[in-house]
Amino acid sequence: MINVANANSYPVVDTGQTTFYDNDGVISQPEDGDDFFGQDASYISNGPSYTDNQDGTITDDVTGLMWQQGLIGKLSYAQVLQEVGSFDLAGYSDWRVASIKELYSLIQFTGRVKGQKAITPFIDTKYFDQPLGDTGEGEREIDAQVWSSTEYVGKTMNKDETVFGVNFVDGRIKGYPKYHPRTNEPNKMYFRYVRGNTGYGVNKLGDNGDGTVSDSATGLTWQKSDSGEGMNWKEALRYAENLTLGGHSDWRLPDAKELQSIVDYTRSPETSDSASIDPVFQTSTITNEGGDTDYPYYWTSTTHLDGPVPENGAVYVAFGRALGKMRGSVMDVHGAGAQRSDPKAGEATSRGPQGDMIRVDNYIRVVRGRSR
Repeated sequence: MINVANANSYPVVDTGQTTFYDNDGVISQPEDGDDFFGQDASYISNGPSYTDNQDGTITDDVTGLMWQQGLIGKLSYAQVLQEVGSFDLAGYSDWRVASIKELYSLIQFTGRVKGQKAITPFIDTKYFDQPLGDTGEGEREIDAQVWSSTEYVGKTMNKDETVFGVNFVDGRIKGYPKYHPRTNEPNKMYFRYVRGNTGYGVNKLGDNGDGTVSDSATGLTWQKSDSGEGMNWKEALRYAENLTLGGHSDWRLPDAKELQSIVDYTRSPETSDSASIDPVFQTSTITNEGGDTDYPYYWTSTTHLDGPVPENGAVYVAFGRALGKMRGSVMDVHGAGAQRSDPKAGEATSRGPQGDMIRVDNYIRVVRGRSR
């Protein structure tokens, strides 16, 4: 396993995952050429590292971002945008509401959840406060989402204005409606303020002219196109490890945080008639479960520990609509740019309170290099 230090304006923090998994359990470390080689724990870079400043702030030693240790109590999106300008902590007044890319830098896939039951948070609680949902008030334990400043440019549930947030209790990015669908009252969620490194989350992409795209902000180089077809997780790992492209053979399946780093949250199928990715990339089109032209979900190398057999799911990022089936209709329930998980193998179906579409055979966009 390789550890590399930081040297870029947008260093991608490692997921923290060091355990190896197959489709349904923990395994010993696979060797190059073995099934399941190339998963998240095979490659480590920018391991999470924090400094407690003993003043209510935490500095991320990898990203250079300074964070509020606690959370801003539940506010509406409009309220927090008003209040952040007067917020003062530890002698600093230049705090801002974290973007979805800034917020996601804190996620760690050492967490575990079992449906609506919290087990281990997906954030380092040695440094950061992370409450659970108030079951005494009818909430689920996982109802402790943290909103970002990033609004979804499209609509979810066909009509809802939506803001992306990270759920550090269940390990996902989803879009959450600004307003309650029945009462039209503003929804309220937690927020965490950040300051410093205003360039964090800004990509600097260049087409290398050889089927690859480099991001000088992260230090990562990407496959310009994609796999052109879906496959299960084991097949995706093998595809990445066996690919030769642009004169290089050290390609791999990106981890969850690496893949999320190239989401372009200014784009969506609804508003730009494209995937949520910079147009320097080439993205396959698909016909989705509702019969519409859409864009794929993409596998990552990261296992997502959830459910009765926690090892059987892996993280994907939706570069097209994050679909569910509700009231008999297929719709975008979480927004293009959401991060969820699918079974590593099995059959396509739908599940969960929003009827999340389970595809299993997801697409691949490989990466090489290490974020520094």
